[in-house]
Amino acid sequence: MSASRRLPITRVDAFADRPFTGNPAAVMPLDEWLSDDLLQAIAAENNLAETAFLIPDESGEADYELRWFTPGVEVALCGHATLASGHVLLSAAPWRNDMVFRTRKAGLLRVARDGEDEGYKMALPAYPPAPKAMPDIIRAMGGDVLETLWHDGGYALIVYPDAASVRALEPDLRALKAGGDILYIATAPGTGDASGADVVSRAFAPGAGIDEDPVTGSAHSVLTPYWSARLRRDSFAAYQASARGGHVGCRMDGEQVELTGNCVTTLVGDFLL
Repeated sequence: MSASRRLPITRVDAFADRPFTGNPAAVMPLDEWLSDDLLQAIAAENNLAETAFLIPDESGEADYELRWFTPGVEVALCGHATLASGHVLLSAAPWRNDMVFRTRKAGLLRVARDGEDEGYKMALPAYPPAPKAMPDIIRAMGGDVLETLWHDGGYALIVYPDAASVRALEPDLRALKAGGDILYIATAPGTGDASGADVVSRAFAPGAGIDEDPVTGSAHSVLTPYWSARLRRDSFAAYQASARGGHVGCRMDGEQVELTGNCVTTLVGDFLL
């Protein structure tokens, strides 16, 4: 029997202040890129919403190159696995204040320590959505929809009157999957919600192999410009009301959004090939 190749793997609950909450991601630093098929197979084996792969960046623009894979596809942007990657690297380099990542479709992303606590702040591109009629999506999502909006990155924003309506949703996932690789974001004001947040959301991506994503950083690239305009302030507190749940601090910063949250490491080991 030949010796196995060992690849380091760390599992992190992102946007979480304790284990078993937030969104789990696998973070796997590599010396060089493996084939795309192998990266996809590893992500499928991990069977998490996202596996983040990193290699040292040689362009001089960033510290690391970063790519993300769901169990089914490579994605253009993943916030929670970026936050988890920053957590893993900064935990191993306590003298560093931040890490910069070069990505293929989302530009340069930065994760930094957030003040004196154990949290982080992360810069992602802002994706302001525009109103668009989406009757098929309204039928598939269900509930009393107030407004539908779209961003060409593949984000459908569906607005509801209150948090209870968002929490009660039981969307037709088969119908949503037929739409392809789209992130469907249901949202409402958080007024009166037990989370205490200003904004509540849930996110569904069955076309990418994720029926409901626990806490979605990239969804807040859409939610932040939308709700900042409606709340008439640059910052607010958001809560993604999945079964695991997670809190996200949101702030507009020019053409970017700044998201804040904590991370918890739950597993450190080796992936054997």
